[in-house]
Amino acid sequence: MSPLTGVRVVEISSFVAVPLAGMTLAQLGAEVIRIDPIGGAADYHRWPLTADGESIYWAGLNKGKRSVAIDMRTIAGQSLATRLIVDCGILVTNVVGRQWHSSDTLRGLRRDLIHLEVPGRADGCTGVDYTVNAASGFPLVTGPPGAVGPINHVLPAWDVSCGLYAALSVLAALRHRDATGEGSTIRLPLDDVALTTASNLGFLTEVMINGVERPRVGNAIYGQYGENFTSSDGVVFMVVALTRRHFRDLVELTGTAKAVAAVAEMLDADFSDEGQRYEHRGVLTGLFAPWFARRTAEEIAAGLAGGSVLWERYQSFADVAEDPRVTANPLFAPLVQPRIGTYLAPGLPMSFDGRHISPQEAPFVGQDTAAVLTERLGMTPKDVAVLVESGTVDL
Repeated sequence: MSPLTGVRVVEISSFVAVPLAGMTLAQLGAEVIRIDPIGGAADYHRWPLTADGESIYWAGLNKGKRSVAIDMRTIAGQSLATRLIVDCGILVTNVVGRQWHSSDTLRGLRRDLIHLEVPGRADGCTGVDYTVNAASGFPLVTGPPGAVGPINHVLPAWDVSCGLYAALSVLAALRHRDATGEGSTIRLPLDDVALTTASNLGFLTEVMINGVERPRVGNAIYGQYGENFTSSDGVVFMVVALTRRHFRDLVELTGTAKAVAAVAEMLDADFSDEGQRYEHRGVLTGLFAPWFARRTAEEIAAGLAGGSVLWERYQSFADVAEDPRVTANPLFAPLVQPRIGTYLAPGLPMSFDGRHISPQEAPFVGQDTAAVLTERLGMTPKDVAVLVESGTVDL
């Protein structure tokens, strides 16, 4: 039995954060019913697409869910969606400002309802990952030293973090409901996720306490020694020395012990201290780089594998897709995804008692409309046909 068997959730969402939360709950065994407008929400045809125009993106973030298509612009559609939410007892949404599915309205119909809403910002203003990121401070410390202007990261980090916080919040609310019989109203602003992370990692506190901002350091690691090096055949490696042992092994591997000692004496530096390794990273990298530049990637990998230094070669997505970390990993299993094709897809990254949860196919919009309405609301096929004819739902 999956951990959340018996839990039922309605999701009204689009894009990343809430779909990720819903999919995480579904992969843990909850019955997650995603309600979309007829024809799909704004993310139903989001890139990347297959050659036939089907969204790979949609399939990736909606695995294991059931899909119901309802015209929620109408009173009849809102009433139908409300009945499903009240029946299931949990709503997760980032479609905010709709009185009909607000916490006040829904908890008036079911007191133990769990209502989770993800607005863009705490003050009610809109925001998506890309605008929240702009106001987070991170784009101004991303990129090489001397770069001018903001540099965005590609990963929608705040959406991903928010989605996982959202799933955790639902689990905490479920625990509370099981213990007390009470529901919960949860607000999780996307902007607050970014601000919390920036503070927890010291980026904001550094300004508040020390009065200085984090500099751009490129691919270096702030406060530690970590740099990228290129082999003679053009392969780039990320090499990290977090501890004294790591640094000692890197010095020994590159044959630079005498040079490093001479530099330490000249600079009056103690390279057993991580902060001083960071401060003098430029000269240290200059000492280590020739060893990498004279060797092939295969020779470098063999040398690094023999010690404690942390390292990995940079890989493209194409490289990763063919790597045994994917192809021979029990996390991934073949998934036959209708309209997309067959590919290796992950379940959840954790295992339970040594077992990974297998991925399930994503629905197409409206795929489960008839089944959900008959199973959850007791409608007859004739009732469903009437709703289809009126344009309230779609199959």
